[in-house]
Amino acid sequence: MNQKYHPLTQIIHWLTALCVIIAFVLGPEDVDELDNPSLDLGLQTHETLGLAVFSLTIFRIIWTLLSQRPLTIPMPTSLRVISNVLQGSLYLLLIAVPLTAILGTWLEGDALSLLNHATIPSPFSTSENLGETLLDLHPTLANTLLILAGIHAAAALFHHFILKDLVLATMLPAWLSKKSSDD
Repeated sequence: MNQKYHPLTQIIHWLTALCVIIAFVLGPEDVDELDNPSLDLGLQTHETLGLAVFSLTIFRIIWTLLSQRPLTIPMPTSLRVISNVLQGSLYLLLIAVPLTAILGTWLEGDALSLLNHATIPSPFSTSENLGETLLDLHPTLANTLLILAGIHAAAALFHHFILKDLVLATMLPAWLSKKSSDD
């Protein structure tokens, strides 16, 4: 059995992380203040990346169910439980964060504004109160996602530098993990 995640899993992992970080940085302060949200490049990029994160996460969940996982790295039960809870929470937030924005936007009666001035109109009847509630929840969930992702990254570094196990190496491309194992 392999000691690394499949290269496609690695690509999805790092691409998702990159999309989350960029979407967070480009997240609009207050969409209501924009004259025309469909013309704002930052909002278009943010919403496009949010849709990409949602799609990548759904694909990754399906891929994970079908692909082979690497060998389990021995660790204390308490760390394994914490790891599983953190990973499950990250997956949940990777779905919930974009979903609250997508559904909130649509329920307020607005279209999603994507790059190249593309839009995805709402398939729902307007429910402004529910839409506003979801959009109010969105930044809290996004902040929580970033905090947990930071803990996830710190844990991987802890495993690599303190515990000196292969947890981090399982998600690094072969060319990079060989270099980091020489450290």
